[in-house]
Amino acid sequence: MADLDGPRLEPTSGKASHLVVFLHGYGADGNDLIDIGRAWAALLPNAAFVSPHAPQPCGQSPMGREWFPLTFRDPNERWTGVNQATPALDAFLDAELKRRNLPPSALALVGFSQGTMMALHAGLRRAAAPAAIVGYSGMFVVPEDIDPDAFAAEVRSKPPVLLVHGDADEVIPVQAVFHAAQGLAALDVPAEWHISPGIGHGIDQEGLRHGAEFLARQFARRA
Repeated sequence: MADLDGPRLEPTSGKASHLVVFLHGYGADGNDLIDIGRAWAALLPNAAFVSPHAPQPCGQSPMGREWFPLTFRDPNERWTGVNQATPALDAFLDAELKRRNLPPSALALVGFSQGTMMALHAGLRRAAAPAAIVGYSGMFVVPEDIDPDAFAAEVRSKPPVLLVHGDADEVIPVQAVFHAAQGLAALDVPAEWHISPGIGHGIDQEGLRHGAEFLARQFARRA
């Protein structure tokens, strides 16, 4: 199991009471999202930020990383992928919380694209619920042939979720938001969403604002 690492930002207040973990998309690395922490620091002054590099070199982008390979030949490859990648991510989350001397409930996961798939999969299976999950331009991975009851039995925590998606996304169509929201509702996971008009597979300033405000609200509830 690969040890994960990546860039970090210290809280502007000087003392961390929360940990925000960014999970990047396919073909990127941890440097792709860490600057969001700088943009959010004013609203989240007590949050430390970390953005680990995914464990594998990306097959389609040699300079980037992937949480799991994508061939689009196997309808269940995302399901296989999130399951295989979660143990390394969980170990990293546990180690980072321990290093900061923070409880599991101080954690927030923020994903983009493939990172959103990881955030939702891993976050709902944590022994203690994270404070929040924010997913940009991603999807909720559900296997093709699993029994709904068996799938629901895997869910150990039900953190509040915010999904943000561009309505012009050419990589993961915006309909993924509604499929995810329906799937989460069926599991009694509270979810809300924001659609960014005219935005493709990326994050606009409005989407960033919604994410920061959502985390600030959820952290305040846990204070």
